[in-house]
Amino acid sequence: MPVVRVEPAGFLIDVGADETLIEAAWRLGYFWPTQCYGQAECTACNVEVLEGVEHASEVGDEEAATLATMGRRRARVRLACRVTFAGAAVVRKRGVRAPP
Repeated sequence: MPVVRVEPAGFLIDVGADETLIEAAWRLGYFWPTQCYGQAECTACNVEVLEGVEHASEVGDEEAATLATMGRRRARVRLACRVTFAGAAVVRKRGVRAPP
């Protein structure tokens, strides 16, 4: 099971096969900033992939369309509600909180 480290907090999240990053975080009880709760509409869940971009899933049409609304899209910006990982990675996302 790939492990994704979420900076700046340093949280380690085990991401299951075909499980998005936000789904894995929710399964473990983390709070993840979002407004649409996994519908790929709001961009609030976006992360910057700092390491392991080669382990990230391909950007699908739905994610690409939503990322385009953010203006100039950086190659390493992904939606946590759409990205899956096949290996270890490090992402940056402020506002993620540990389970109570």
